[in-house]
Amino acid sequence: MKKLLVLTTALSGFALAASAQEIAVMSWGGAYATSQIEAYHKPFTAKTGITVVDVVADNPAAPIKAQVEAGNVTVDVVDLEYADAVRLCDEGLLEPIDPAILEPGADGTAALDDFLPGAVTECYVATIVFSTLYAFDESKFPENPPSTIADFFDTTKYPGKRGMRKGAKVNLEMALMADGVPAADVYATLETPEGVDRAFAKLGTIKGDVVWWEAGAQPPQLLADGEVVMSTGYNGRFFAAAVTEGKPFKQVFDGQVYEYDGYAIPKGAPNLELAKQFLTFSTTTQALADQAKWISYGPARKSSGPLVGLFMDGKTEMGAFMPTSAANLTNALPSSYEFWVDRDTELNERFNAWLASN
Repeated sequence: MKKLLVLTTALSGFALAASAQEIAVMSWGGAYATSQIEAYHKPFTAKTGITVVDVVADNPAAPIKAQVEAGNVTVDVVDLEYADAVRLCDEGLLEPIDPAILEPGADGTAALDDFLPGAVTECYVATIVFSTLYAFDESKFPENPPSTIADFFDTTKYPGKRGMRKGAKVNLEMALMADGVPAADVYATLETPEGVDRAFAKLGTIKGDVVWWEAGAQPPQLLADGEVVMSTGYNGRFFAAAVTEGKPFKQVFDGQVYEYDGYAIPKGAPNLELAKQFLTFSTTTQALADQAKWISYGPARKSSGPLVGLFMDGKTEMGAFMPTSAANLTNALPSSYEFWVDRDTELNERFNAWLASN
C-alpha cells in the first residue's frame, strides 16, 4: 500500500508538472492577438495542457532581435512580418524550421504544396495574408467619399488629418501609387534615387497633416477619437472596429499593400520543442481557417480557403473583407520582401531625417 501511495503521489506530481508547462508567444496585440488566442492558443491548450502566454509588442522584430543578441530570450514563438523574418533569419537570430513538422492539408496535400507560394522559408511559416490600406470615417464624407489611394493624399478635396505608420515601408509605395505610378512599377521606381525622391516629395504634400502611429491598435482609435478623418492601418483592425464595434469606418482597398505575416522561433527559445508543437498546431488547415472567423486576414494555406465562411457573429460574410478577394486586388501591390531586406535600414534612416526636417 505504501508503494502504491508513493507511486500515486509521484504520478500526481508528474501531472502537475506537465500541466504547469507554458510557452510565451509574442504578437501585435489588439484584434489580431484576439484572433490568435481564439484560433490557436485556447485550442492548443485544450489539446495539450500547455499554457500559452500572450506577449504584446508594437513590432515584435525589434525586441526579439534585442533578446537574442543579449542572450536573454524569454519568448518561444514570435509573430513577424515576412521581410523582418527573412532579415532576422539571415542574421542567424531565428531557429531553422524543418518543414517536415508541418501537417499536410486537410485534403492530404503535402504542406509545402498547400501553403501559398513562398509562405514557408528556412525559419518562418506564414499564417495570414494581411493588408495595409486606408480607412476613413464615413460620417465625415457622406457625399462623394474617397475611393482611391490618390484621394488619401488630396487634402483639398478631402480636408482633415491623416494617420500614417511612422516608417518608410508602405508609405513610400503608397505615395508613388498616389502619384500615378502603376503598382507593377513601384519597386523598379524605388530602386532609383529619382524614384525615392519622388516618393518623399509626395509624402511632403501632406506631412503637415499627418498624425504618426506606431502600434496597430492606434489607427482605429485615432479615427474613433476624431483625431484624423482617415488613416492607413491593417485591414483586420479596421474590420474589427467596423463590424464588432459598429464604428462608421469604410476601408479603401485601392492602393493596398499586402504581405505575409506568420510565426518564427527565436534562436535560443527556452522551450524549443514545445514551440515546435505550437507552430505545427497553429499552422494546420483548420486552425488557419478558424482564425478567419475572428479577423479578416486571408489564410496562408490553400486548403483553408474553402473553410472560411462567416465571421464569429454568424452573419457577416468574410470574403468581401479579405485582401486577397478578386475585387480587392484591382490596384494592389504585393510587398517586396527582397526590396525591404536590402533597403530597410537605408530608407528608414532617410525617413527619420525627413521627419525631423522642417
